Amino acid sequence: MGLLASAALLLPLLSAAPPAGADVPEAGSLQAQFARAAARHGVPESVLLAVSYLQSRWDGHGGAPSVTGGYGPMHLTDAVTALAGAAPHHSDGEEDPRGDSSRAVRSGAEAPVPAADSLPPRLRTLERASALSGIPAEELRTGTAANIEGGAALLAAAQREAGLPASTDPADWYGAVARYSGADDSATATTYANDVFDVIRTGESRTTDSGQVVTLPAAPAVAPATEQVAALGLRRPAGGPVECPRSVACEWIPAPYEEFGDGDYGNHDKADRPTSQSVDYIVIHDTEAVWDVTLKLVQDPTYVSWQYSLRSSDGHIAQHLPLKDVGWHAGNWFVNAKSVGLEHEGFLTSPDSWYTEAMYRTSARLVRYLAARYGIPLDRQHILGHDNVPGTVTSTIRGMHTDPGPYWDWAHYFRLLGRPITPSAGPDASVVTIRPEYSAHQPVYTGCAVAGEACAPHGSGAVRLHTAPSADAPLVKDIGLRPGGQDSTTGVNDTGARASTGQSYAVAERRGDWTAVWYLGQKAWFHNPGKHPTAVNARGLVLTPREGLASVPVYGRAYPEASAYPAGVPVQAVSPLPYRLLAGQRYVVGDRTPGEYYFAPVFDSSGHTVVRGQEDYYQIQFGHRVAFVKAADVRVSRV
Repeated sequence: MGLLASAALLLPLLSAAPPAGADVPEAGSLQAQFARAAARHGVPESVLLAVSYLQSRWDGHGGAPSVTGGYGPMHLTDAVTALAGAAPHHSDGEEDPRGDSSRAVRSGAEAPVPAADSLPPRLRTLERASALSGIPAEELRTGTAANIEGGAALLAAAQREAGLPASTDPADWYGAVARYSGADDSATATTYANDVFDVIRTGESRTTDSGQVVTLPAAPAVAPATEQVAALGLRRPAGGPVECPRSVACEWIPAPYEEFGDGDYGNHDKADRPTSQSVDYIVIHDTEAVWDVTLKLVQDPTYVSWQYSLRSSDGHIAQHLPLKDVGWHAGNWFVNAKSVGLEHEGFLTSPDSWYTEAMYRTSARLVRYLAARYGIPLDRQHILGHDNVPGTVTSTIRGMHTDPGPYWDWAHYFRLLGRPITPSAGPDASVVTIRPEYSAHQPVYTGCAVAGEACAPHGSGAVRLHTAPSADAPLVKDIGLRPGGQDSTTGVNDTGARASTGQSYAVAERRGDWTAVWYLGQKAWFHNPGKHPTAVNARGLVLTPREGLASVPVYGRAYPEASAYPAGVPVQAVSPLPYRLLAGQRYVVGDRTPGEYYFAPVFDSSGHTVVRGQEDYYQIQFGHRVAFVKAADVRVSRV
């Protein structure tokens, strides 16, 4: 098959800790810093504020770099410095990204590490900002006021280079904004500039990570001079059969479908979706690699594949597979066959290597487009993280990946999707949906840079689950991850006692500031104080073992019964996971699905077959990952 058993094992990882000496603005000063820098360089304040919002949402991140080496509110890039801290990939085990036992996995490509001098100009804007402003590079990285000054200098230079005056009208700065994106193609630069001017027209106000309130008043009448992008001389994106919404920049960079001989091929499977099988899931990944490495990997026939990659610096999208085909990305063949995979440029174990607003926005537009195309509900039962995909059988649980991890801002993402996570029931509801306040909720994680050591403090959308209503109580156990019965840990890659924003669970008990939910066959408590709740009350469908059953098995895939397989198609074992769903416990239902298996073990797709059974399954939120139970084993009710 030509697969690398996991994703790349040695990829660049940005430094997790913010630089020493990073400043924190005094209360009320950040807005003034934008005003002063705009006036000094002749840039309209609204343009400066909107560009910064699209990059960082005005956050400084304590001087730590983004996933593409961007520093400060203006995202001045210095990837040479930021990429200095290389570290291993986040997965400790070996996972088969295809997740199908019908053929063996062998080792394949290793990830190349890019040379510093090969980095494109969009990843080295801090150097130019220093030359333009006269401010030392270290000050631009760590000083908020200096960083804003450097960004203003870059915008002013872009306006001069376009031969345009330093106009006070924001509409005249469209070309300079497009240039600021660093994009090398006209579609991405246009999309970026459109988003900036959308922020100007609609306005924004928020409290930043340093406690600053920054406001950009709405200016709905601004009509930018969009024709200015043509003068930038940028390339057109690579053509091809892209399947993207018109509101994003998308190019075709195909993954190879290549035969190696002796029945070996890569790196995806031909299919005819949704005619052959439904597309029910969208899986969110992070790449654990910089952009150029990501593209090299997906174009390697001995590696794995996914449908889309998204670039952090400007939100640019590359499509690699037609949506009708099956990518090898999730580690679970049932999920692969029924999903679309989105890889976001990023690093799980570098918490302050933050994602840009530009990437969150284009990703949300792409997901909305895919959801509308396939009728996929915009909820966390169908918009999964890779860390929510279950192991196929007991032996694969420990090797499953953990991206995008606890630092992906699901609450913000779902606001951009137009489905904000809000209460739908009163205080005594039987279901809760996890939703801590991301920036203020900063549980300690360990193992980002050094095993056992604390990660840098950072906002998180995940809560911890304990065996009793106390922060001192042990974390709940995950017998799939630790068959020996050891407690779960605070490790950044340990999903054994974690619930993430948007995931819904049936309430088992409430006691003061603590709420218990049913989780992996046990009662699990999380801190949920009334004044600062970490979950909202909700309604939904729940299931429990049908009357007379003390427990029912739980599965990592919904495969058909043996009698459904035609001659020539090997029967796939319906093998339960080591967990049990016990009588009296309830779990939130995500979907009802027929038992289904896509048989595609060879290069010649003419023999590929979809096997469907008579037996249905329910998908449930069972732990941090979803799982499946047979419909005949349970009864469902609405609460």
